[in-house]
Amino acid sequence: MEKTIQKDEIKDVEYRLKSIFGGSVGNLVEWYDWYTYSAFALYFSPAFFPNSNPTAQLLDTAGIFAVGFLMRPIGGWLFGSIADKLGRKRSMTLSVLIMAVGSLIIGLTPGYKQIGIAAPLLLIFARLIQGLSTGGEYGTSATYLSEMATKKHRGFYSSFQYVTLIGGQLLALGIQLILQNWLLTPAELHDWGWRIPFFIGAVLSFIALYLRRHIDETAAFKSKNADDKKGGIAVLLKYPKEVFTVVGLTLGGTIAFYTFSTYMQKFLVNTVHLSKETSTTLSFISLLVFAIMQPLFGLLSDKIGRKPLLIGFGVLGTLCTYPILTGLASETNTTIIFLLMIGALIIVSGYTSINAVVKAELFPAEIRALGVGLPYALTVAIFGGTAEYLALWFKNIGHESYFYWYVTGCILISLVLYTTMKDTKHHSKIED
Repeated sequence: MEKTIQKDEIKDVEYRLKSIFGGSVGNLVEWYDWYTYSAFALYFSPAFFPNSNPTAQLLDTAGIFAVGFLMRPIGGWLFGSIADKLGRKRSMTLSVLIMAVGSLIIGLTPGYKQIGIAAPLLLIFARLIQGLSTGGEYGTSATYLSEMATKKHRGFYSSFQYVTLIGGQLLALGIQLILQNWLLTPAELHDWGWRIPFFIGAVLSFIALYLRRHIDETAAFKSKNADDKKGGIAVLLKYPKEVFTVVGLTLGGTIAFYTFSTYMQKFLVNTVHLSKETSTTLSFISLLVFAIMQPLFGLLSDKIGRKPLLIGFGVLGTLCTYPILTGLASETNTTIIFLLMIGALIIVSGYTSINAVVKAELFPAEIRALGVGLPYALTVAIFGGTAEYLALWFKNIGHESYFYWYVTGCILISLVLYTTMKDTKHHSKIED
């Protein structure tokens, strides 16, 4: 009897791990495609925006990066609705297919010299497609991973959403390091080499598509009756408190995350004046440490709750963001620069490691994917997507430090919510 129980437990663990791996790999590929744009913007921006001012070129590409975020609320609504009505698996499979199309378009689009204004227009179109896909990915994958996890280890398992999200960025940077240091010259990277990672992304997307077609649907979705699968905005409006909680949770966290991860590579080149190769190396190593930290913080949340970690991020983020960014801007020692970057990412981990599970725990199954995805995507579009553009704009007008205060203020606003909300570990609707 005991052996039978042990075999069942082992099968259950294997089933959950297989499903979480399948969902996570797709998430990694989606975010690789998304971050490749940011990682290689330093190289392809002259091809689409001929301008002698490097900051102006980065502003143009950052503007299109922000445009991609405008589609994320639509993606959050579309794929969240599909996930709640037709299944988490079907929604995740479709989103990764669309991402492949966006990557192919960017990789194949000729430069401004060849086709003129059509080049940046096609770039915008491709980013809109990728934004639609990414907008749908977050809410659905957060829901899927949270529902596949056991109650005891939900924080740990759901933290792998950000492990793979960061992993996508690491993969983009890793490919950049290989191209920079071993395969191509700087001239070749600027001329045509930047297209390679977009073709790689398209291939990886089709591999992820295959994996996602062979994962299982969650028990939470399969147990819903026909009425529960109607979902939609009308049902979401019955949960205004939960929707505003997602917005408040996301505000400070998303700005801090994009500042210290996506934007940091450009900040090191444009403000700290490190070489592109050095900034890429520092970004890669720091993000690798960041990824390793996520499950550790997720495990901690399973022990002490979600709220203490969020409050820790809010307090430390409010107090330390300005000193860290100011210190980075004036520092020349790469060791100190690296330690400041790691310090910032440790602080941000209090949010990133658990934000997916916290949001999933707020909503019942019939509206969970849409409830997590849509308000999150709206907040990220408004604040996360514009963080890089605002940082470069403040620098361009000679007041870069204003951005440091802006990030600090947004984290402070979220801190107010963290102190007043219930701890979702003890009030989870996933168990309902």
